[in-house]
Amino acid sequence: MSFQTLGLGPNILRAIEESGYSEPTPIQSAAIPVIIEGNDVTGIAQTGTGKTAAFTLPMLATLERLKNEGSRERKTRALVISPTRELVVQIHDNVKAYAKHLPLKVATVYGGVGEGPQKQALRNGVDLVIATPGRLMDLMDQGCSDFSGLEFLVLDEADRMLDMGFLPNIRRICKALPKKGRQTLLFSATLSREIEKLTHEFQY
Repeated sequence: MSFQTLGLGPNILRAIEESGYSEPTPIQSAAIPVIIEGNDVTGIAQTGTGKTAAFTLPMLATLERLKNEGSRERKTRALVISPTRELVVQIHDNVKAYAKHLPLKVATVYGGVGEGPQKQALRNGVDLVIATPGRLMDLMDQGCSDFSGLEFLVLDEADRMLDMGFLPNIRRICKALPKKGRQTLLFSATLSREIEKLTHEFQY
């Protein structure tokens, strides 16, 4: 199987080629077409198996397609929640590489740095926000975000977020997000009973 057969657009395929990737990993081959078709997905894969690309590539492809079809509203269209600042930065680096030929705006939201630029980015409107649960919750409580047009919610490293005690924050965040018209993607290194419960709770 090749990336060309997965339903990704030419701008993303060009970026993949420029990144030096030739063929998809098993988790990418399995997840990408299903996500592009508009389904919720639970992906179980160890770190280092190309998990981040498994959700970012189809998400970017869908965001690009719908933007080209005339969606111009300055609302956040996709939200990726990940447990640590390091993972948020890592996902952002991946997104930057894959979206380099796309007209999409991306912002990161995490603690340990000033809130000012993050607030401004959310208020200005960006296509994709990559965030840690704690700082995102803080900024949502301050009324900085508009998720009324959200098309994608990704819970990345869900097992780690549970281990780190983020479930109450995630529940609060998800409660504030629209359910209708939203794809929810959950990725985890392990499939436990707790993770199964999360899929039933957050995927519709």
